Amino acid sequence: MSLISPFAGLRPVSERAADVIAPPYDVLNSDEARARARGRPWSFLHISKAEIDLPEGTDPYAPEVYARAADNLHRMLDAGVLVRDAQPCYYAYRLKMGEHSQTGLVAAASVGAYDTNRIRRHEFTRPAKEDDRVRQIEALNAQTGPVLLACRSDPAVNEMLARVTEAAPEVDLVADDGIGHSLWVVSDRTLVDDITRRFDAMPALYIADGHHRSAAASRVAAGRGLQGDAGSFLTVIFPHDQMLILDYNRVVRDLHGLSPENFLAGVSERFGLSPSASAVSPDGTGSFGMYLPGQWYTLQIGDGRIPDDPVGRLDVSLLADNLLAPLLGIDDPRRDPRIDFVGGIRGLQELERRVDSGEMAVAFSMYPTRMEDLMAVADAGEVMPPKSTWFEPKLADGLVSLVID
Repeated sequence: MSLISPFAGLRPVSERAADVIAPPYDVLNSDEARARARGRPWSFLHISKAEIDLPEGTDPYAPEVYARAADNLHRMLDAGVLVRDAQPCYYAYRLKMGEHSQTGLVAAASVGAYDTNRIRRHEFTRPAKEDDRVRQIEALNAQTGPVLLACRSDPAVNEMLARVTEAAPEVDLVADDGIGHSLWVVSDRTLVDDITRRFDAMPALYIADGHHRSAAASRVAAGRGLQGDAGSFLTVIFPHDQMLILDYNRVVRDLHGLSPENFLAGVSERFGLSPSASAVSPDGTGSFGMYLPGQWYTLQIGDGRIPDDPVGRLDVSLLADNLLAPLLGIDDPRRDPRIDFVGGIRGLQELERRVDSGEMAVAFSMYPTRMEDLMAVADAGEVMPPKSTWFEPKLADGLVSLVID
């Protein structure tokens, strides 16, 4: 069983790529997607968020949404906006956000490797979200939302991708959100075979983002009786040391009946606590920022409170186990409506805004989870707490899709 394989990608013709590509389906709500696609008939949002072409208020999980997505895909095929490569290829994909750049490989990953945990996960999935992706794949007969994977950095793979990207890219554009997307086609059979063999030598790949898409692909393959190399799913694989994880911060609606003074006293029993004259962006693990109305604090957990296990020592676990649960009564961050999560891309000013507005009582700024910690959790067969990672920049939907033959 090959860990990855090349495939004949379905992608926009080069001159239409800027008109087609769109943010991932799950980072925009329906209203945002409708506004983003306005005046853009070839936007992939007409496929990934097809409810935007139906009356406002349409349930995004309604059968007619998936049917409209399939109609829109066929419309783009008939118009020659999307074409399929004639032979199986790999694709080198470079993302740029400001000064950050990362170069990875677009490939079909083995469902069998996913099912046997060689492609490793670190999150639970929710049945409703899995069902949505299954219906989308079945309606389109294609996988259009790539799963973000990580591999442990390999010099040979990096050198192969460096050789590919010396040539001019097939696609080279900056999307309307400022993210750069470049794509190279890898069709040389010798290089394709070398890439396949090099990845086959790796013990594992790691899901960074896309657990529901991976699980849905496995269900579709099982439903169609596809086994071994016959079942695959769309992925983009980056070396772990090139990937960028931002902080994933927390805001809480109330102090669980505590006065601010009593709350601070409880915090100081578990953390080193000191006021700060400016917003606190933690500079290492075990350190946190905390914002109460008009005042930032630096929190530092004691070494004696950091366990050895790969999940317990995560900063998101340390905050949950030592503050959110015992002081604020949030025992299940996955379901408790009193807590919300704010991606670091929004900045610390968003934490201040939500507290100062009275919407929330307290905010916590986090140090970003490290890729090494994510892989350690996955290797241990454990699950990370919810909202542990926020990856940037985001992959584009529509740049390359995988047709299920």
